[in-house]
Amino acid sequence: MFFRKKKAKGLVDGRTVTTPFRRIVTGHDEAGWSIIRDVDTLRPIAAGSGEAALAQVWSTPEVPANLNDDSDGDRMPGDEGGSMIRVVDFLPGRKSRMHRSWSIDYAIILDGEIELQLDGGEVELLETGDIVVQRGTSHLWRNPGTEPCRVVFVMIEAIPVAIEGHLLREE
Repeated sequence: MFFRKKKAKGLVDGRTVTTPFRRIVTGHDEAGWSIIRDVDTLRPIAAGSGEAALAQVWSTPEVPANLNDDSDGDRMPGDEGGSMIRVVDFLPGRKSRMHRSWSIDYAIILDGEIELQLDGGEVELLETGDIVVQRGTSHLWRNPGTEPCRVVFVMIEAIPVAIEGHLLREE
């Protein structure tokens, strides 16, 4: 009931277009000791119409997450419910479409600058270190710069927004 109802469209051509990063996953051994379960490198790849590159880091099918489930959190954008973390590199001079999801999203600007535009017309320039708490609002992202802007998104399913008893539609 969050993210998009339809499956995300395929990659432009599967190209890695920005800097890879490491994902470190912890867990437990048979005796209950904490361990490093996996260390691997993720490479953001061009997505959709080419406005960004993304790497799916982890996801869970439900909230709260089941820590007894050792499966790799590999659900992709478009899957419904649960939680998701992804890294998105917004490419210079490009913008996303206006959209809304039924999730609470924490957007952490790791590197670069990006504009957040809301459907009411407000625009906020965000810089490295800024954090956005996105609460089901209709918005788009625009990179006005000449370098990619890396953003980490943590998305957690949420109850849809209702104004005077009417649900706002997911876009």
